Amino acid sequence: MRPTHRQLVDYVSDIKRRNHASAAAVVVIQQDKLVHEHYEGFHSNDSSKAIGMDSMFNVASARKSYLALAISFALHERKIDSLDDPIEKYLRSYDIEPFRGTTIRHLVTHSHGLMERADGTISREFDVGEGWAYRGINVRIMIELLRYLYGYDFTRLLKERVFVPLGMTHTEWSTEASESLVKVIDDPAEDGDFKLYPHDDGMGSNLHTTARELAVWGNLHLNMGRHDGIQIIPEEVIRISTSVQNPGYNERISPANGLFWYVQDGARANSEIGDRVPRGSYQILGNTGPLLLVVPESRLVIVRMYNKLYNYGGNDYLHHLRAFSNMAYETFAIDASTNFDRSSNQSSR
Repeated sequence: MRPTHRQLVDYVSDIKRRNHASAAAVVVIQQDKLVHEHYEGFHSNDSSKAIGMDSMFNVASARKSYLALAISFALHERKIDSLDDPIEKYLRSYDIEPFRGTTIRHLVTHSHGLMERADGTISREFDVGEGWAYRGINVRIMIELLRYLYGYDFTRLLKERVFVPLGMTHTEWSTEASESLVKVIDDPAEDGDFKLYPHDDGMGSNLHTTARELAVWGNLHLNMGRHDGIQIIPEEVIRISTSVQNPGYNERISPANGLFWYVQDGARANSEIGDRVPRGSYQILGNTGPLLLVVPESRLVIVRMYNKLYNYGGNDYLHHLRAFSNMAYETFAIDASTNFDRSSNQSSR
């Protein structure tokens, strides 16, 4: 039996309570219509400001989907010849061990095998392309590469080519505190933190956006770069980013990736996407709780927001992520050919 909207909201609320977040939001777009919207809680433990449609959450690692689009632009515009180019082809400082031979494909699919220790030294966990590990060093390298290729930060590229045309006024790499920003809760007994960074160059984990604008971001991908009937981004740019790009693994445990996105190509033990979500769907996640799931088969975009550092479940967090994506998909799943017209379902508490 299909879950109801209320059951989905109750599930999100329950995880918010269990994980000691102070805020939660759910926004769903289907067939280019806003069909569900829910907000609850406050901007921090010690805040009286209620969460609403203008509340800007820190999306943490979900910012990789924005970096992915910039990389896709570079490929489309032939600034990068191929995903299989070694990084030292462009950045000569990486023509040393252990980086040598690491390709852009490896870096954007978490198959690079590089590990950075607390003292800043770099070592190799596994040979390039022979495994999967979620590490942060690849993000820094790709940001450096884009700055070299374009001569300016990729954040500027996105603002000029995407955010302004889309009318996204509540998406920014925040460097100063403001009333719109939702604090991130670390210790539930203490007030949260804005998690700012002194620069808007993309290097810091300071990208903030609203649940609505994250859904618009997802819907832009769903529509292959079109918004309100206008082709803002070439289709190929979206296709590169959201298609499976990882090297073939010898096992079916490691997740499939596009450019940083998790892509559904069948149930995988270490994937964040539920096994009942259809093939071709893709998802991005941050460790402060934001989740964006795009399901092309049902013309569906689902956003979930929290503001608690680390997703609920400890070592079993993947189970809970898959449970949410399964439940959210099944709540709104329709056949893509269905003539869908449902009025917005909005709630707050």
